[in-house]
Amino acid sequence: MIDPLERWRALGLPDKPDYAGLLTYAGMPYTQDPAELRGVDVAIVGAPFDDLVSDRPGARFAPRAIRAASCPPGPHLEAKVDALAELTVVDFGDAPVVPAAPEASRRAIEQTVRQVVDAGAVPIVLGGDHSIAEPDIRACAGRHGPLGLVHFDTHTDTGTEVFGVEPSHGTPMWALVEAGHVEPSRYVQIGLRGYWPGPAEFAWQAERGITSLFMHDVRELGIDEVVRRALEVVGPGPAYLSVDVDVLDPAFAPGTGTPEPGGMTSADLLRACRRVAESLELVGAEVVEVIPTAVGSADVTALVADRVVREILTGIAVCRARN
Repeated sequence: MIDPLERWRALGLPDKPDYAGLLTYAGMPYTQDPAELRGVDVAIVGAPFDDLVSDRPGARFAPRAIRAASCPPGPHLEAKVDALAELTVVDFGDAPVVPAAPEASRRAIEQTVRQVVDAGAVPIVLGGDHSIAEPDIRACAGRHGPLGLVHFDTHTDTGTEVFGVEPSHGTPMWALVEAGHVEPSRYVQIGLRGYWPGPAEFAWQAERGITSLFMHDVRELGIDEVVRRALEVVGPGPAYLSVDVDVLDPAFAPGTGTPEPGGMTSADLLRACRRVAESLELVGAEVVEVIPTAVGSADVTALVADRVVREILTGIAVCRARN
C-alpha cells in the first residue's frame, strides 16, 4: 500500500499541500490489491465513465477532480469527529474502464466495486454518469441482498429508455428495481423537480410503492423532516446512498450534465447526507454527474462533491461509534 504522505511525515509534518504529491482521496493510502482491503472500513473507487449520458458529457473527469478538491483530514466541526482518523479509509483507484465500450466499462466497474464489498469494506464511488449506479448497486446487492435506497436527484432515473436507448443514465433505477436489487418499498427519491419523467414512469413507481419527495416537500417541510420521512421508509436493513449533484441548484453545482434551477442548497444536501449515513446500515454510496471545469477546489461542483463524500464518511464514523 502506498502512503502519499510518506515524504512529508519523514519531515515530521502531519500533512502535505493539496497541490503536491500523489493524487489520492484526501491523501489516503492507495492500493489496487484486493488483499490489502482486509480490515479496511471504506474504499474510495473512481468510475471515470460517461458514455451513457443524454446531454453534456464530461463526468469521466470527475474522479480526478473530486480527489483534487478533497480536503485533508480534520475534525468535522459540527459532528466533533474526524472520520479519516476514526475509520480506515483507502483509495482503491479507478475501475479499468474502456473508452467507447460501455458494457466492458460497466463490467469493470461492477468487478472493482465487488472486490471492495467482498473484502468487507464499504465502497464510496466517484462517478461518472448516473448509469454507474447499476453496476455499483448490483455489486453491493450481490453480497447483501435487495437494498434500501436513498436517492438525491432532480430526476427519478426510472425510465425504460432515453432516446430509445437502454441502458442510459436515465434508466438505472428502473433496471435495478426490475432485477430485484433494490427493494421498491424501501426506495426514496429526494429533490425531484423539472420536466422529466412523465406519467408513465410515475405510474410504474406508484405500482411498486416507491416514495418520491419533491423540491416543494424540501421547501415546505424542511430538510430535517424530509430526511426523517426517508429514514422511516427505508428502515432497518442494508441500504445504499446515491447522490446526483444535479439535485443541487445550479448556483451551487453548475458543472453537471442536466442542470435544473430551483434545487437544493449545498448546506441542506450535506446535512442530509450525514444524517442518512449516521442513521442507516449503509453498505455503499456514490456521488455522480459532476462535470469539472477547473482544477481542485477552484471547481465548485467537484468541491461540493468532495464534501458530500466527507459528510458520508462522517456519518459512517458517527454510526459506528454509536453502535
